[in-house]
Amino acid sequence: MFERKHCILAAIVAAVTLSFALRFLWNANHEFLIYVVVVVAVGALIALTHKTVRYPFACLVGLAVWAVMHLAGGGIRVGGDVLYGLLLVPISEKYSVLRYDQLVHAFGFGVSTLIMYHLLGNLLSKSDMKRFSIGLIVVMAGVGLGALNENVEFLLTVFLPQTGVGGYENTSLDLVSNLVGAVVAYYLARSGWVSMKP
Repeated sequence: MFERKHCILAAIVAAVTLSFALRFLWNANHEFLIYVVVVVAVGALIALTHKTVRYPFACLVGLAVWAVMHLAGGGIRVGGDVLYGLLLVPISEKYSVLRYDQLVHAFGFGVSTLIMYHLLGNLLSKSDMKRFSIGLIVVMAGVGLGALNENVEFLLTVFLPQTGVGGYENTSLDLVSNLVGAVVAYYLARSGWVSMKP
């Protein structure tokens, strides 16, 4: 079921997650303590379903990198602000693009789309559907997971007195980032640039 490479990857993610959990606990960062629980829950779900689903190792590495990027985004400070607020490349004068937050969204929901490609790809390719239709379904599945994430972020703003979630503009930019990541990931998987082997 699990090979040595899976165990090494899980150990790295567990060590990083534990170190950030202790940091968030020390700083009373309740928002990111909840995200630690989400990372652990997703890891448990992957572990429990891996025997049946046989996730591609590239997807598992992608999920691990995404978890580390996400926890670092709320746990590492740069210039007085968390990493999530860092402007990486000023692309627009009107909007705060490209921020670390948007990069994490594009990467993370790109990985989610690769998993949707793995879960749905074989089933859809056996149908009479055209390549574009299959791509549309897979991309929308990945983007749907991104929308679910935005709902979780909204719930955090409802139940926690202070979060770093941001407002409507931030949500919209997150959704655009999710779509860009999903489209790029589907293209990379479809063209064979990403190995989908377990």
